Amino acid sequence: MGTIAAAKPVLGRHEAPSWLTAGTMQKESDIAAMTISDAATEASLSYSYRPSLLGAGWTFTLTPDGLAWSAGIRSGLMRYDRIQRMRMAYRPMSMQTTRYMTEIWAAGEPPLRIVSTTWKSMLEQQRLDAEYARFVTALHARVAAAAAPVMCERGRPALIYWPGLVVFVGVSLAIAALIVRALQAHAMVPAIFIGLFFGLFVWHGGTFFSRNRPGRYDVAEPPRDLLPG
Repeated sequence: MGTIAAAKPVLGRHEAPSWLTAGTMQKESDIAAMTISDAATEASLSYSYRPSLLGAGWTFTLTPDGLAWSAGIRSGLMRYDRIQRMRMAYRPMSMQTTRYMTEIWAAGEPPLRIVSTTWKSMLEQQRLDAEYARFVTALHARVAAAAAPVMCERGRPALIYWPGLVVFVGVSLAIAALIVRALQAHAMVPAIFIGLFFGLFVWHGGTFFSRNRPGRYDVAEPPRDLLPG
């Protein structure tokens, strides 16, 4: 007797519909185009600010070779691999209490200073928080990619910071003592005014010294507390 073999179903590959394949290819093409566009934008990222009302404005551009800068008739290019030192700090002013600064030094180049505010009029300085944070972060990434032997410092120099902190603490204690004396003498109005001044003094001074503590940081990780936002 012959053996009847059971027929095995043949499993074939199910091809995706043409409309689904075309849609996927279109999405991939759009993503690739967006990536190329973003890369081109980052390759020519620029930042401009005016350090004074009467002086020339400064413009910085991240190029593939280095940090290009111009101020009036002066211009130059600071190569990423020649950058030797960078410093980030919190530098408030009387007319702008939220102000950040990045300083850059390179061999054979003038030192550069990038500030997070710009002068608009005699009585107004405009904050450029988002633009400054984006540009400074991208600059650190370029310097890190160039593998430059850069020394990155944060805050104020130690010889300036620690004596200033001692003076700040001493003045704070003296003002606190005045408030206690005024309360003991039942002088409520002077105590209130001194207390308000004491609160503002400690708030601004504490912010300044907490953000400007001296130290070092990795060029690939700029300190977040020294970037606006």
